[in-house]
Amino acid sequence: MSGETWTFVGIGIAVVFAIVGAVLVLTSRDDGRHARAARPTRATFRSGEDEMPPRKRVAVIVNPLKFDDLDAVRRQLAEVCATHDWDEPLLLETTRTDVGFGQTREALAQQVDLVCALGGDGTVRAVAEELVGSGTPMGLLPGGTGNLLARNLELPVDELKRAMAVALTGRNRRIDAAWLTLDADDPALALEPGVGDSSSAGHHRHAFFVMAGMGLDAAIMDSTSEKLKKRIGWAAYVPSGFQHWLKDRFTVTLTCDGAAPESQRARMLVVGNCGRITGGIDLMPDAEPDDGLLDVIVLTPRGVAAWASVAARVITRSDRTSRDLSRHKCTAATVVVDEHQRVQVDGDIVGEASRFSVEIEPRALIVRTESRKAPAAE
Repeated sequence: MSGETWTFVGIGIAVVFAIVGAVLVLTSRDDGRHARAARPTRATFRSGEDEMPPRKRVAVIVNPLKFDDLDAVRRQLAEVCATHDWDEPLLLETTRTDVGFGQTREALAQQVDLVCALGGDGTVRAVAEELVGSGTPMGLLPGGTGNLLARNLELPVDELKRAMAVALTGRNRRIDAAWLTLDADDPALALEPGVGDSSSAGHHRHAFFVMAGMGLDAAIMDSTSEKLKKRIGWAAYVPSGFQHWLKDRFTVTLTCDGAAPESQRARMLVVGNCGRITGGIDLMPDAEPDDGLLDVIVLTPRGVAAWASVAARVITRSDRTSRDLSRHKCTAATVVVDEHQRVQVDGDIVGEASRFSVEIEPRALIVRTESRKAPAAE
């Protein structure tokens, strides 16, 4: 070859090397796309890494007798769930023989993220009892005349969709569970069908989250018409109250936290985890649902004037003890009466007894709440 030819060959080889070198430099740079694509990442070997996480699931334990159009209720709940990117709600209906205990256990077995109670105070109590210690939060949806636990926790009681939104998005608050145990050896013990917890031996132990008691309040609960409650709400308790307010007194002996027993003639004894009752009345103004304490009151008025004094003290939220109204705080108590009395827990009549005990289980239930008074989310 001539010298001129070799010159052109050399230039061609130099150009080729320059191009190859440039390509190598570009593909070896840290921000080069080709270099990253050529090297598989750890995510390549993970199964389902790019899949969306499953949506959360909520079970709603509903008392169908509380609603005229259950399909409309289902649609409202599903709409709220879709808005907040939750899966369609699982609705489990209560029955006459199971007011929510078994349905809640079924929901927990399906590993839902939240369980809501939609019914009366009895439905709420049954669902809450099963959720104690489970770690699964509870939502409170308005479905009855009282909605007492929701009212005490300052939750919506008039708007179903708003209450459902709070249940899905609210903060977790731990509240106390109170337990009442009836004397299992009492031959007069007679339980109503469907109110007992089948997980408790002999159906003698019951959780409550608002109030339990015997005497006047239990008599009022027992005699108030369900049809009347559905028609006019909490005012249905008024006629029953007038019927029983001068009911014969009985002797009650109260022992608080192992102290010396105190006996007196009474018309009513109430043990509370919360303080607010039907009609927005603060029967126990100092009661808090998460203070680890039980509040106990004993009412002993003998006539109209004494009842007026008690009413004034309750209306003015007085926490003073008097001859007609005594107040106590404790973590456990025993109650003995001289004649059998009906016993109620959160509005459910659970039997007749002459003796029962109560104790507190602090912060045992998680409830979804929007209250500013609630502690920070779990």
